Amino acid sequence: MIPLLLAAASPAAAAAVPAAKAPTLPLPTALQNVQYNFVPKSWLADHAGWLTHSFAAIFIISAVLLVVLLAIQTTKNEGLTGTLGGRVESNYKGRLGFEGQIQRVTTGVAVTFIIFATLVSISGI
Repeated sequence: MIPLLLAAASPAAAAAVPAAKAPTLPLPTALQNVQYNFVPKSWLADHAGWLTHSFAAIFIISAVLLVVLLAIQTTKNEGLTGTLGGRVESNYKGRLGFEGQIQRVTTGVAVTFIIFATLVSISGI
């Protein structure tokens, strides 16, 4: 039995046995030349590509700007005390300081971000 195993393991024995070939099925002639170029697009993406890419550019710019504006904002009472309601507010509204202006700009950028996120989603790019 050992000589039989050694003979089967030799390269000459492997060359003597033909390798089993996987059967191939011919494709019908109609399916041989089919090219799949289907890319689903909206009407806007098909006819006004510049507009959809402009939406995407404004969306990305507003996203980056929103992150930067949120990062530079500080609250009046930072920490746990300010979070739990330790703030003191008054009804007096004078001129907006730097923090008030940043807050107003951040609100505008956030609204722009939401509007253009919706437009990019609807435009199909």
